[in-house]
Amino acid sequence: MHRRRVRRSTPEGAHRPVMLDEILAALAPQPGEIVVDCTLGFAGHSAELLQRIGPTGRLFAFDLDASNLSPAQEQLSAIAPSFTLTHGNFAGFPATLAAEGIEGCDCLLADLGMSSMQVDESERGFSFMRDGPLDMRMDPSRGRTAAELLKTMPAEDLASAFRDLGDEPDAERIAEAIVRCRETQPLERTRELTELILKEAPVKVNPNPLPGEPTVRQQEIRPTARVFQALRILVNRELANLQELLRVLPWCLKPGGRVAILSFHSGEDRLVKAAFREGVRSGVYQSASEEPMRPDYSEKMDNPRSRSAKMRWAIRRA
Repeated sequence: MHRRRVRRSTPEGAHRPVMLDEILAALAPQPGEIVVDCTLGFAGHSAELLQRIGPTGRLFAFDLDASNLSPAQEQLSAIAPSFTLTHGNFAGFPATLAAEGIEGCDCLLADLGMSSMQVDESERGFSFMRDGPLDMRMDPSRGRTAAELLKTMPAEDLASAFRDLGDEPDAERIAEAIVRCRETQPLERTRELTELILKEAPVKVNPNPLPGEPTVRQQEIRPTARVFQALRILVNRELANLQELLRVLPWCLKPGGRVAILSFHSGEDRLVKAAFREGVRSGVYQSASEEPMRPDYSEKMDNPRSRSAKMRWAIRRA
C-alpha cells in the first residue's frame, strides 16, 4: 500500500494521535462512508476520520470509559453532526450497526493503546509512576480490580500472565513474592506493587547504552512496566476482546472495506498478524500488510508512548 506522509504541526499541549498519517493512508476514508473507531479515547483519530467522511458519512465510536464520551461529543460536534458515541466494548460493534440498519462499515480503526489521560490519573491505578489504588479497570463501573485479582489468583496463574502478557522473564519470582506478601498484607496500591517488583526483579543496568538502545531509566523500569501491562490486559480481558473483534471483523466490513489495528504488545500483534494472514489465505481479505508499520523517529521523540506501536492493515475482498 502506498504511504503518503503528511506531517502537520500540533498545537502546544495537544495530544496527537499515534501514527495518524499512516492510519489515514491505510484507511483512506472518503466522503459519505461509514467508519468505526473502536477506541475513542481523546477522539484524536475520530476527529480526523469525521473530517474526511463529512456530514454525508457516519462515524461510530466506542469507549469502555464513559468519562471520555462528553469531551469527545463536544469536539466532534464542531466538525459534523454525523456521529454516534457508545459506552461499551468495541467487540460488540456489529450489534450497534445492526440496530441502525447498517450492514457494514467502509473503514474500521482499533487503537489498542492506553489513553494518556487514563495513565496520568493516579486514582485509575494504571501507572507505576504515580501512587494510587490498584484498580486498572477501563470501565470503573464493572469488573474486578487489579488488587482483587492479586489477592486471589494462584501463583502459577499470575506467573503465566506476567510471562505471556508482559514478556517478563522473572514472572515466577514476582508471582511467588506477591502470594507471600498477601498472606500478611495484600497489595492495595501501585507504589506497593512497584516496590515489590523492584526488589524481586533487580535489573543489571548498562550505564553506557548505545544510541537507540534503552536509557538507564528505561532499563530500570522495564520489569515494572511489563507486570503493570500484563495486569491491565488481564483486568480488562483485552486479548479476549481483540480475538472477538478479529473473528467478526471480516463479515462487518463492506466489500473493499479497510481496517487498521494499532497494537502495543507482542501478543496483540501476533493475533492481528495471524488473523490477517488467514484472511488473505482464505480469500476473505484482498490484501494485508506483510510487516507492521512503526512510528518514525520524530514521532517516537515527540511521543515516547508511541515507541512500541505497531500498525497492521487489511482490505476486504471487493
